[in-house]
Amino acid sequence: MSLVFYWHPMSSATPIACVLAELAVPHERVRIDIRAGEQRTADYLAINPNGKVPCLVVDGTPMFEALAIHLWLGEHFGVAKGLWPHDGTPARLEAMSWCTWAYVTYGAVIGRVWLATTDDALRDADHAAAAIRTATALLDLLEARLSQQPWMLGEAYSLVDLVVGQVVGYGTYLGAAVEAHPAVAAWLQQVQARPAMQGAV
Repeated sequence: MSLVFYWHPMSSATPIACVLAELAVPHERVRIDIRAGEQRTADYLAINPNGKVPCLVVDGTPMFEALAIHLWLGEHFGVAKGLWPHDGTPARLEAMSWCTWAYVTYGAVIGRVWLATTDDALRDADHAAAAIRTATALLDLLEARLSQQPWMLGEAYSLVDLVVGQVVGYGTYLGAAVEAHPAVAAWLQQVQARPAMQGAV
């Protein structure tokens, strides 16, 4: 199988780089300089019409959107390594639910925080505070789960921890702190300490 990973360091592609490192999946890596606008060139848009990173080309077929790539990598490489649950199990349903929650539900709130704090046209302290309150309420859900078990799916680390941890970790960078959620804070520290998270930025 041929895998070509298009990425830029310290970008939305970083979580995929971490998954590839965690799974030790052989792949070719192509850096797209998003600061120079290479994601908008005709050559790159022919590969990824979404015009963003990450993109993973699998045997000539491009996949974009980080969540889709995460789920595909888990299914195709994670099961054999014990880092993704088997199809047809309750744990697989939980894995898909929590990964989607991280990117869609929590990620949308973090996006609101980003816009309200960094976009000159949309900067608004009240909107930022409201988004942080919503993020805090969502972290309450995560706290409840991680107060009962050490990892997202139970007793063992999985790619679900990496996926959810990446989004929650990015949220802390924008101001959605986790200190008021001790189980989340302890879990996030363990996730971020893994070698795959340290060396794949």
